[in-house]
Amino acid sequence: MSVEEARKADAATEASVWDWIEPPKEIFDMDIAGPAGPMTIRVYRPQTESDEPLPVLLYFFGGGFVVGSLDTSEAFCRALCSMVSCVVVSVSYRLAPEHPFPAAIDDCYAAVQWVAENGDRIGVDGSRIAVAGDSNGGTLAAAASLMARDQDGPRISAQVLVYPAMQHGSATDSMRENVDPMFFNGISVPWFWGLYLADTADGDSPYASPLNASDHGGLPPALMITAEFCPLRDEGKAYADALALARVPVDHRAYADLPHGFLSMAAVLDTAREALDGIVDFLRRRLGLAEEGGESSGT
Repeated sequence: MSVEEARKADAATEASVWDWIEPPKEIFDMDIAGPAGPMTIRVYRPQTESDEPLPVLLYFFGGGFVVGSLDTSEAFCRALCSMVSCVVVSVSYRLAPEHPFPAAIDDCYAAVQWVAENGDRIGVDGSRIAVAGDSNGGTLAAAASLMARDQDGPRISAQVLVYPAMQHGSATDSMRENVDPMFFNGISVPWFWGLYLADTADGDSPYASPLNASDHGGLPPALMITAEFCPLRDEGKAYADALALARVPVDHRAYADLPHGFLSMAAVLDTAREALDGIVDFLRRRLGLAEEGGESSGT
């Protein structure tokens, strides 16, 4: 496909808003200062009687750095807002190839900084921040966590990485095995990377390929979700293992018999709903909304 065809196809698969989720109390868009000018965020506020500042989750949508939008992550963000009982901030970062690396991660990290510094403007506690994303959105969540650590930036309480791409040019078993054209596959992956990176050498950066970081210590506790029939499965596991080796609390949940993108089927697939519930439980504990429980290293 051309980039434009891919964007139209992606928009056509946008998940419907899930009617089994309590709707947020308020949803609004606003522009904040970004690295290249105004940048739009979408804010979801949950139903709550409290006037106290709430913890906040920054969500980065998936789409291979090329497709996707605030609208394509609408169902996820509504669900997480209502089920976690936190404010969700969805970030409209710049897309490739018009804006190649590092535009997307620069935008996402700028949004993290803005929330930490201006949380009172949207009623959030800037000291209780989590980041999350699916597919390349998970890559951006991991990279933002690395940036915050490396630049002595905002403290991030948790990172949720849902079948993320963690290393440019990886030649794993899962990349070779998963070539079914009906699904996101090992042929799709280099197409997206080729559009995201203006120079292939940029793929060596840990902010493009978080698995390449020389040190994974001091990062936020992580929930890693991988799927059996996903080309990114093995690099997700490798990242969970790297975090565990660096003594970062990490919970790796590997889902059998499912493809990349399965979480979007939470309205009709019990296993996807269970995965969503697991994300909610993890975030509630890490954001201080529920009692802390034990974490397990990757499996």
